[in-house]
Amino acid sequence: MELEQNILHHNQLLAERNRGYFAAKNMLAVNLVSSPGSGKTSVLERTLRDMKERADFYVIEGDQQTFNDADRIDAVGVPVVQVNTGQGCHLESDMVQTALQKLKPRDNSLLFIENVGNLVCPAMFDLGENKRVVIISTTEGDDKPIKYPDMFHSAQLCLINKIDLLPYVNFDVDKAKAYARRVNPDIEFLEVSATVGTGLEAWYDWLLTEQQKLA
Repeated sequence: MELEQNILHHNQLLAERNRGYFAAKNMLAVNLVSSPGSGKTSVLERTLRDMKERADFYVIEGDQQTFNDADRIDAVGVPVVQVNTGQGCHLESDMVQTALQKLKPRDNSLLFIENVGNLVCPAMFDLGENKRVVIISTTEGDDKPIKYPDMFHSAQLCLINKIDLLPYVNFDVDKAKAYARRVNPDIEFLEVSATVGTGLEAWYDWLLTEQQKLA
């Protein structure tokens, strides 16, 4: 218990440093979290392709192994740094700090931090981000919000992805939203499909609005 508290305390100190860095550079930092297979990288990739002419984007990619996701982002033409955590199940604020030193983002830019696919560990670790966005998909259970309440409690927005598959899966959107509101009455929702583009303009508007709030 004491070791865990020390780790979290150290992480929080560096998270506050990251937060100050983002504030000084007027940057919007978005921590993307989800379980594996939700389509998190697909949402990010589509977002960058559609929006890269509308803002300066930077990406920190977190994975236990491989550079696969970073290669996908690099192919879009957006600066990206891969962070491999090995056996670690989440990114920590010092990893983000090191990645920022490599990225050297411009002022007034937008940073995506794609966390390791996991709805448990990343909920505990503040990275200094402005916003935390949790992604679930219709191919998962609609009870995810009450099975992993800490993640949904700490998020400001929930993207419900793969909405185009609703006719073929057993997923109740209203039930998923109700479960999430049990643990976080203020959470917002957007229903999207990274594949066919449904709802993405609302997502893009949300990002630009949040960035403008920092001005």
